[in-house]
Amino acid sequence: MKVLLVGVGGVGEAIAAIAKPRAWMEQMVLADYNVKRAKEVQKKLGQNKRFPVEFIDASKKSEIVKLAKKYKVDMIMNAVDPIFNEQIFDAAYAAGATYMDMAMTLSTPHAKDPFNKCGVKLGDYQFAKAKDWKKKKLLALVGIGVEPGMADVFARYAADHLFDEIEELGIRDGANIAIEGYEFAPNFSIWTTIEECLNPPVIWENGKWFTTAPFSEPEVFDFPEIGPVEVVNVEHEEVLLMPRWVKTKRATFKYGLGDQFIGVLKTLHMLGLDNKEKINVKGVQVAPRDVVAACLPDPAHLGDKMSGKTCAGTWVKGIKDGKPRQVYLYQVADNKACMDAWGCQAVVAQTAFSAVIAMDLLEHGVWKGVGVLGPEAFPPDPFMEKMEDYGFPYGIKEM
Repeated sequence: MKVLLVGVGGVGEAIAAIAKPRAWMEQMVLADYNVKRAKEVQKKLGQNKRFPVEFIDASKKSEIVKLAKKYKVDMIMNAVDPIFNEQIFDAAYAAGATYMDMAMTLSTPHAKDPFNKCGVKLGDYQFAKAKDWKKKKLLALVGIGVEPGMADVFARYAADHLFDEIEELGIRDGANIAIEGYEFAPNFSIWTTIEECLNPPVIWENGKWFTTAPFSEPEVFDFPEIGPVEVVNVEHEEVLLMPRWVKTKRATFKYGLGDQFIGVLKTLHMLGLDNKEKINVKGVQVAPRDVVAACLPDPAHLGDKMSGKTCAGTWVKGIKDGKPRQVYLYQVADNKACMDAWGCQAVVAQTAFSAVIAMDLLEHGVWKGVGVLGPEAFPPDPFMEKMEDYGFPYGIKEM
């Protein structure tokens, strides 16, 4: 398989590192706007011919198509912030390549009633073009990180094997990660974190999607190997993906942010620093959110200062053999173990491994499909069987 990796930040590096030992990965082009960063990752990988570096402006569809054709890639792997998703998605279609991402095209809140009604939903742009992809016999596999991605596979597995009827699918994410030397340092892209945490969260209930206020419906969830963590509603792709393929009465996504993190996000919003549109600052056009991101440490370089674990998974409530049942399917990533194995911190490594497993399954014909599909559209067992081999074993906890 030949892959054009668009974006060589923390998650992009982890994708390349996890793919490196796999013989089926013939070549992975490390393409980034920051060539210095791409070369840094190339040097760590140590195989320049197999992992060539290229400059790319992900906002320009023509550049992406040109690089895809230059290297005759089979797949374009989108590993940048989702503001560029439309261009990369359309470039893959134009180039005749398989497309994968870990976050879908962005949403736009409802103009008049944002905390009750959906506006443009996550992924609407992509699903609107599903017929075109199907007609061209191309596959766009959207939302194949850890959440969305692995968590969606877990939802399909629960429907196939663990339940006769599902009442609720609830993605629950919590961690006890600490970062030494920083009062505030996100362990994932702050650009993406602002986007998903300050947008109105989406909930699926009784056959329709609706929205609620950010950080709503707090609950305490007991995470394996971590313990109780308060989680709140956050906008996330799983809620838009799971009901398309898995029958459930309700679907939610809740994330353990913590009071400090929520306070920082609320302050950024109050000051307008979450704005992703460019404004004029003394003759310079700059997006306030980009300034915030530039002021914070790069999550890709925090691994040696991090300690602790992160847990991602899918809580399922329903009926099995006429009796109520609740289970939590999960994956726990330990930061030290990830640093020792991949040289990448736990949050980005856990996000990356699902994409590489999906590449493996597609390359070997285990997963097949055309159109715009989520992880739930594919058989879950082959994916889960590979998780331990890739260093990310799953667990199932009866609740």
